Amino acid sequence: MSILAHPFMQHAFLAGTLIAAACGVVGYFLVLRAQVFTGDALSHVAFTGALAALVAGIDLRLGLFAATIGVAAGIGLLSRRGRADDVVIGNVFAWILGLGVFFLTLFTTARSSSNGTAGTSVLFGSIFGLSARDAVVAAAVGGGIIVAMAAIARPLLFASVDESVAAARGVPVRLLGVGFLALVGAAAAEATQAVGALLLLGLLAAPAATALLLTARPYLGLVISAGLGVAEIWAGLALAYAAPSLPPSFAIIAVATAAYLAAYGGYRIRRGRRARRGKRSHLASSAADFRVTAAGARAGLSAPALPRRGPAQASRSAQASRSAQASRSAQASRSAPGGPARARHNGPMAGPAPQGAEPR
Repeated sequence: MSILAHPFMQHAFLAGTLIAAACGVVGYFLVLRAQVFTGDALSHVAFTGALAALVAGIDLRLGLFAATIGVAAGIGLLSRRGRADDVVIGNVFAWILGLGVFFLTLFTTARSSSNGTAGTSVLFGSIFGLSARDAVVAAAVGGGIIVAMAAIARPLLFASVDESVAAARGVPVRLLGVGFLALVGAAAAEATQAVGALLLLGLLAAPAATALLLTARPYLGLVISAGLGVAEIWAGLALAYAAPSLPPSFAIIAVATAAYLAAYGGYRIRRGRRARRGKRSHLASSAADFRVTAAGARAGLSAPALPRRGPAQASRSAQASRSAQASRSAQASRSAPGGPARARHNGPMAGPAPQGAEPR
């Protein structure tokens, strides 16, 4: 039987494809802007928001999206120019963990009998448990994140590479930073449904980090990151289907980690080859210089070569020549009729002084 013959696999592939593509696009800028710690914090925010929704008795996804988007935007507003600051993230991180413990206590004591597996599904994901409606909603949200990222990709890239110059050119750096973090929050809420709150950082960071190892071109890197995310979630779903004992979230992150390690190994090999080629080129250049020097030394045995003069030596030679010329001119003027005074006052065109005349 085909893998897509099962409705739960169809729903998983539909939702997973758009979720992975959105996480790949968002994660590329997250890694490029050195804000991966934000994704780690949002994983705990997702768990806390989901538990708060369960305690309140409302839809779990409502708590997920409200918490992750709200906290992400708040981090951007509290930070300089909308770029997440480690100090702000650390404080929010501690506060969110405290709230998570509080809501977990309330959930386990008051509502554990009504929905005992909800907490586990939030932590580890339940992509095989998505209904047709949930899959369509997840795919639509993922597509919306991709469209929003495509709209802000160019100015966001400018602000990520050189924030000060972008601000000077009129780019709304702070607004872009806050908007981007809100999209990161939405992507984190989506990824929680696929791989769970504990593993969503892998889906955000691993494809993007792999793409950055494969290319330095930003737009190509965006495409590669999204494509890798989709390929990794497809491979993880197929692996989990073939080995039912493997949780799908673990299979997806395992494939993503393997892809990153393979790309890192290839990067190290390419770097080593470039270093060896550079070393061989340097040795060849040194050998060529030695051969030229040796040939010049052999030629110098038969005919002495004139010494090469540098700029300082040339300057000193010119100064010595001018001093010698001035000395000869002074000698000539002293030996001329009328003495140096006549030569000085009358100039070189004046004739000899009359006999008996005193020099002036």
